[in-house]
Amino acid sequence: MRMTTTGFTALAAALVLFTVNASAEKDKAGFVRITPEQVEWKDRPGFDGVKFATLQGDPSKPGVYVVRAKFSPGTMTRPHWHPEDRYVIVVAGTWYTGEGDAFEPDKTVPLKPGSSMMHPAKAHHFDGAKDDEVIVQIIGVGPSATTLVDPKQGNTGRSTKK
Repeated sequence: MRMTTTGFTALAAALVLFTVNASAEKDKAGFVRITPEQVEWKDRPGFDGVKFATLQGDPSKPGVYVVRAKFSPGTMTRPHWHPEDRYVIVVAGTWYTGEGDAFEPDKTVPLKPGSSMMHPAKAHHFDGAKDDEVIVQIIGVGPSATTLVDPKQGNTGRSTKK
């Protein structure tokens, strides 16, 4: 089996992104606490303008995971889907979400901090930031993956003109 460029990029991203937050340690009772200063943001190849942090678990393996994504202003993901349901909480900024195969930032729904959204498995969607930085927390049960609707468009696009 040949590995495509997209497959290689996904593998490289998994190695970079899916390392457990090293500064988070269990206390003697088993609790794990992570302060905002301890969150380790990492770039993910092909996701210009988006940084990721894995807080708990490993999305590439079976089990529960908790990941945060930080979108710079004007950055959105292109239409894609995931094999599992994902639960998203808006931590900071206004997150814009859209459904379908067409990348249409002007047809997105804004969600303010404290909002949540469930992405059903295999539902085509795109999301991200417009005017301000956005941080979302994503919870799911792995193994996870991201499949682009049209790989030729790449992973990210602009929601606003530069």
